[in-house]
Amino acid sequence: MSITRRDTLALGLGAAALTILPFRLSAATEDAIAAFTGGADVAEGGVDLTAPEIAENGNTVPIAVSAEGAAAILVLAAGNPTPGVAEFKFGPLAGSHSASTRIRLAGTQDVVAIAKMADGSFARASKTVKVTIGGCGG
Repeated sequence: MSITRRDTLALGLGAAALTILPFRLSAATEDAIAAFTGGADVAEGGVDLTAPEIAENGNTVPIAVSAEGAAAILVLAAGNPTPGVAEFKFGPLAGSHSASTRIRLAGTQDVVAIAKMADGSFARASKTVKVTIGGCGG
């Protein structure tokens, strides 16, 4: 088997695309955070994010988020093709400002929770989840 110039060019372009892809996914996550916060500063802490360290199947990863005094909580999966996973909104009569669900993860990645507090400030928590079987086509 001989490799032609065209094959070499195709391999090089494919390798370049694979190195750029993770940066684009990160940019999509940052864009989603900026849209939710309106560009405001986000403080670390104030949000409790519960997710497993290792998920055997990326199709059903259980998570729970809570933030006392939150008006809304945005959950993002930084490595998914579409990072927005869920947004929970809490009214003034909410008994607790927490939610739990199962999410789908494409592979090992960070799960990020951003809470908009009632006073207009924002808080953040993140956790890395190692996925052994991908859920988004992996």
